Amino acid sequence: MQKTVLIVDDSEITRHALQSFFVDCNLNVITSNDGLEGVQKALEYKPVIIFLDLLMPNLNGVKMLQVIKVMDELKHIPVIIISGNTNKRNVLAAIEAGAERVISKPLKKEIIILAVNEVLGKDFLVKTKGDTRFSHKEDKELTLQLRNFFLNSFPEKERGIIESLKTKNIELLKLITHEIKGTGGAVGYPELTIMGGEIYGRLLEPKINWELIELKFEEIFTIVNKMKISK
Repeated sequence: MQKTVLIVDDSEITRHALQSFFVDCNLNVITSNDGLEGVQKALEYKPVIIFLDLLMPNLNGVKMLQVIKVMDELKHIPVIIISGNTNKRNVLAAIEAGAERVISKPLKKEIIILAVNEVLGKDFLVKTKGDTRFSHKEDKELTLQLRNFFLNSFPEKERGIIESLKTKNIELLKLITHEIKGTGGAVGYPELTIMGGEIYGRLLEPKINWELIELKFEEIFTIVNKMKISK
């Protein structure tokens, strides 16, 4: 029977990358974009391992982990935390909540393999389709694949940004910006991460400078247009 991996992350890029990797490892992959749904899917599919992002809507990674660890049906399932911000405070919070490992974004194939095999046994990811190591060429191909995936999904995000700027929808802008912030490194454009982080921080301010926010989003649109041209 095919074993199942559950990936809980609000980033399309991260879900796509991990899903592609684990499918190539002959594993069944279930994904979710928020913690509340993640708990429900864990109950439904009983995965052998869960990959869990820290910052998500509805129920963040630490809170979802705390829920899992008090449920008899789920508390035995190992959880690996993935985060773009693996500072000491976040790592400690995740470990204290019951995470087996914490790994940082952008994700690397070797690190994923090492973490999974340390948790589930050294031979768990040995029998895969092909070599488990990433060559420089494979790294480059993965970056290009994720970049294309991001570009194909960006028009919908752009429409959401433009509409949210008109209606001053702060929560939707925060969700979109959080995802962009976590995407830059994976697609080879760290400036997206920097710009996304700056916008996200300004959206948390008591008095938001909407004119400046719009200018910052224009810079993101410019970066994305450069990505399209370089494609």
